[in-house]
Amino acid sequence: MDIFGILTLIGGLALFLYGMSVMGSGLEKVSGGKLELLLERLTSNSIFAVLLGAGVTAVIQSSSATTVMVVGFVNSGIMKLSQAIGIIMGANIGTTITSWILSLTGVESDAILIRLLKPSSFSPVLALIGIILFMSGKNSKKRDIGEILLGFAVLMFGMESMSGAVKPLADVPEFTNLLTVFKNPLLGVLTGAVLTAVIQSSSASVGILQALSATGAFSYATCIPIIMGQNIGTCVTAMLSAIGANKSAKRTAFVHLYFNLIGAVAFMALYFGLDLFIDFSFSDDTINAAGIALIHSIFNIGTTLLLLPFIRGLEKLAYLTIPLSSEETKPAVDTEFLVLDDRFLQTPGFAIEQCRSLASKMAELSEECFLEAVDVLLGNYSEESAQEVIALENRIDVYEDKIGVYLTKLNSQNLAYHDSQNVSTLLHCITDIERISDHAVNILESAKEMNKRKLHFSKKAVEEIYIYTEAVRDILRRAFRAFIDGDEQQALTVEPLEEVIDELNKNIKKRHVKRLRKGKCTIDLGLILSDIATNYERVADHCSNIALYLIQGQDTELEAHSYVTHLREKDDTSFELQVESFTEKYGLGKNK
Repeated sequence: MDIFGILTLIGGLALFLYGMSVMGSGLEKVSGGKLELLLERLTSNSIFAVLLGAGVTAVIQSSSATTVMVVGFVNSGIMKLSQAIGIIMGANIGTTITSWILSLTGVESDAILIRLLKPSSFSPVLALIGIILFMSGKNSKKRDIGEILLGFAVLMFGMESMSGAVKPLADVPEFTNLLTVFKNPLLGVLTGAVLTAVIQSSSASVGILQALSATGAFSYATCIPIIMGQNIGTCVTAMLSAIGANKSAKRTAFVHLYFNLIGAVAFMALYFGLDLFIDFSFSDDTINAAGIALIHSIFNIGTTLLLLPFIRGLEKLAYLTIPLSSEETKPAVDTEFLVLDDRFLQTPGFAIEQCRSLASKMAELSEECFLEAVDVLLGNYSEESAQEVIALENRIDVYEDKIGVYLTKLNSQNLAYHDSQNVSTLLHCITDIERISDHAVNILESAKEMNKRKLHFSKKAVEEIYIYTEAVRDILRRAFRAFIDGDEQQALTVEPLEEVIDELNKNIKKRHVKRLRKGKCTIDLGLILSDIATNYERVADHCSNIALYLIQGQDTELEAHSYVTHLREKDDTSFELQVESFTEKYGLGKNK
């Protein structure tokens, strides 16, 4: 093997690893966090958890990613350790799909249909389709699919390059002599473990072994220990991920390690033990890519079948390694924010869903805060209620801080366009949600002032405030339901109501000036009424912003005024009809 062969090998390895990374990234983007949400919600049954773990890993092509995700689930309290074990077992099965796909490089036949199965035959077609989708795709989903196809094609080209580059090694005595070292099972296991630990992917390390098998110098006896080591080495990713996590997450990483260690020891003992008595005839046979895929699958499926009945045993072993501490038995504080785990940043779609879920809770708290403040204002003043409003506002501030910091971290990742827009929308929305709670506190201050000075509005003013309050309650409910449910149709009803509230605000202030001139109201009450009306109007503005972000997700800089102008230019009769309907419902015609 000359210098050019070595350069081809290095280039093929680089293409192989890069293609695997690109394909995995594209698959993650297309899944949009949905697969991770399935893992989170559907793991109550152990067998179902195994199947789900296998399915998700087969799709995203990375057992390491699945396992790290599970460590994050356990760390955030989303999932229990017993649920995580089944998914880890399934992830090990799912990762074998990659080795079977890579084994297609070894297909040899003169038949046209069989030759078409070779990656060298269909990869150029996939590359062409992929580049067309990636370069011309108008939406992010087409670009992501193009990225998957390009990644797969590059992966296969890299595999072919490696296989072609190493074939001459079969005639190099030094190389074949080196392989005799791996006949020692312990050295084989160690080599496989170190290789996988370095490149952080069992699929990639198995692929490299499959490429090397093209030399024809590897036997089953040589490869079996290496494959065992590769499965142990893949645990390093989860172990590293557990650094800095809570004890439950560390136990999850240890379960992954124990699963593969126990499986490797059991498989090696069974294989070499039977070989002593039966003398397997295939042990010294040359192994090919399909044979490596077969051994990889037998090991992972066999280990799962062996240990599935002992899930509780693995759980106890993890607790023996990391005992339950007294701190873990204490009630946790702010457990809802544990879902904002940095491990989820590697799967942006899922991380965004976790942020959206927390932002929805934040919206519910903000609505509760505003309604409590209004209740205090309209005659049910008490110090206890006032303190509850302040406590809610402080809690909402914490939500905005935690979610905002996490979204900023997420925004620094290499996000797909759609994910980037979702992050931007959420950042805008949580700001408006928090501002609504600030206005609730302002309304509370007005209520405190009136209670302290024993001030009371006139009958007409009270009637107008009640109408105004109902209109603001309505727009708040519509905006928050649209945000929580992702209901664009509900969001479309917000702006017409906001237009009516703007007019309502002007009319109430005009009517107060008239009453002031007639001596039916005081300046002090007028100032308080103006503050209340302004805060009501600002709340409606923030509701309008939230609805606008949901409707105009592709342009978060669009202002409400521009949006209304756009609707009027379109002669949108439905908008005008809604304005008329809300005007009739919340008009002041009967309260002059």
